[in-house]
Amino acid sequence: FTMGKPTGFMEFDRCDAPKRAVDERVKDFEEIEQLLDEGGLTNQAARCMDCGIPFCHNYGCPVENVIPEWNDMVYRGKWREALELLHSTNNLPEITGRICPAPCEPACTLSINKPAVTIRQIELQIVEKGWREGWIQPQPPATKSGRRVAVVGSGPAGLAAAQQLCRIGHGVVV
Repeated sequence: FTMGKPTGFMEFDRCDAPKRAVDERVKDFEEIEQLLDEGGLTNQAARCMDCGIPFCHNYGCPVENVIPEWNDMVYRGKWREALELLHSTNNLPEITGRICPAPCEPACTLSINKPAVTIRQIELQIVEKGWREGWIQPQPPATKSGRRVAVVGSGPAGLAAAQQLCRIGHGVVV
């Protein structure tokens, strides 16, 4: 595995997504953080360096997202593959891309002496593109197992467990 832009971290500065003005956002419940344009996001994905030991997902990410790999897919314009990689480790990226405190970013090797890769924003935009393009579809089970399961707790772990149990055919109550 080699990164698509080995010098990207030297060529591009970190660019955070713009936020809506406070006087505007106190009037509604719309998104606070806006999305970067696709070119800007590609540059941010290019900042991910071939660091050898990706601390961002080995130590920084609680769900062990394969961050360098999906950053590379975004850089190469392979958004659907990036979405598949993201969904392979994360059941709820549309949530984590918005509210995760992103411990992956301070764990990023680049953050030793430069601002880290905008990992959380890239994650969010991968899943948002998946919704816009219609790539994210319900995945009902092929057959029902006839078993019923109760999941106690509707936090991230409970919802992820319920989703996986539903996909294999169990009836689930959260």
